[in-house]
Amino acid sequence: MQGLWTVLLLVFSNVFMTFAWYGHLKLNEMKISTGWPLILIILFSWGIAFFEYCLTVPANRIGFEGNGGPFNLMQLKVIQEVISLSIFTVIVMFVFKGQAFHWNHLASFACLVLAVFFAFLK
Repeated sequence: MQGLWTVLLLVFSNVFMTFAWYGHLKLNEMKISTGWPLILIILFSWGIAFFEYCLTVPANRIGFEGNGGPFNLMQLKVIQEVISLSIFTVIVMFVFKGQAFHWNHLASFACLVLAVFFAFLK
């Protein structure tokens, strides 16, 4: 059950992370933040990232084998990276229209799936 909670928390944290890192670009595209100084954009992103950390830290504590979870540090990191790229791709496809998805992106995902496989290989 800890593994499931870890993955769910990482999924939701990565939604916040993606908007913290790239949401300001959408705001600029929508002409909402075009006049904002860079420091305000940074503070805005930090405000969103706060919620990412509120989910990521518990996810890693729950999932880490040193705390009774099922994953070692390398596995946690590989899981997080795959979730991060997956969430990023979904958000880009639905929020940032006009960003193309090509065969090489699919190939890179296949490599990430292989990374997860190898990270969990005994």
